[in-house]
Amino acid sequence: MPARRQLLAIIAALGLLLTTLVPCRAQTLTARQSEAVANYDRALGDFKAILAERRRQIDAKQPLPNLPGQALYLARVAVISAYKDLTDAMPSRIGRPNKFEIPPAYFDADIEPLVDEYSKLFEIMEAPPAGAQNSATPFKDVVDLAVAIARAKGLAPDHAEAAGRISLGLFFAETNGKQNVRNGRSNTYMGSFQTGPSEDRNGRRKWETIKAEIAAADPGLSARNDKEEARARGTDHRFNHWTNVRDGLMNAHADVFREIPGIVKTLPDPIDQMKLFELIQIVPTPTRSALKSGDLLNHRVSSPTIMKHLRNNSIFAFGQADRARTSASFREILGAMWLFKRKFEKAMAKYAEIKPR
Repeated sequence: MPARRQLLAIIAALGLLLTTLVPCRAQTLTARQSEAVANYDRALGDFKAILAERRRQIDAKQPLPNLPGQALYLARVAVISAYKDLTDAMPSRIGRPNKFEIPPAYFDADIEPLVDEYSKLFEIMEAPPAGAQNSATPFKDVVDLAVAIARAKGLAPDHAEAAGRISLGLFFAETNGKQNVRNGRSNTYMGSFQTGPSEDRNGRRKWETIKAEIAAADPGLSARNDKEEARARGTDHRFNHWTNVRDGLMNAHADVFREIPGIVKTLPDPIDQMKLFELIQIVPTPTRSALKSGDLLNHRVSSPTIMKHLRNNSIFAFGQADRARTSASFREILGAMWLFKRKFEKAMAKYAEIKPR
């Protein structure tokens, strides 16, 4: 019996030893995993550092560098990229969903407060300039202008309403629904629709070609336009909400409104429709080519310049696997626009509020 008890004690001790050794073995990292952990820790530290630096500069009212948001943006891209590389190397690190609706493989929900601070800093850096001409009805303005323009382009009422909804999505995509903002990453693109001077001028010229037709169809909107034109005279029209939205739509999107009947058949999801029109803003030429191809979703882009523009707008920007892409179909591009989804959902909710007008 003593020998049996000794044997049982030995077996129990071996079991205890195994329970302590197995977790240690599970935590042993490969060289790739160790590198991924170190890269993420470094990127996270850099993100925290630049957030703290900008906050300190702003609170102390110190001069900010040129393009003060660029370093913040690049640090955020780096931390998301490093986390995606980490979860590619260690799928067990994929955590819980996050409030930004970023795929969990790309984002650690524990750093949500850092991204909240990121957004707060951009709000400060991109505040409208003194003298910016706000509207009391900024969301309704976007919808009303888009519907009027779409009707002038020959769209039926239901498709013109789709143009209004889509355009409200563009407002949220460009500025999170904030009017007359500046741009922390660019000295060129400004205002509610983030246009450059040449785009603004082009939109104004195009507006003149349909102005009389819109006045005949909608005298009330035409009167509002005359009032805003008078108010903006002698100023940068990009910092009058009405004129910037009007000219931004006329510059890049009005001609594409004619394609809406076909677009809604191919892309019945309203958020996908918003994504496509945002691509008109980001990569206009290949997007128009895709629309003309007759096979929108399978149309591919492979130009290094176009892929660079996509990455600079948070599409295929995160992690080595995404950044290694040399081409993509529009189906894949739309699927990769997950950072825009939350903005478009806000636009849909706002549209539901103002639609009963």
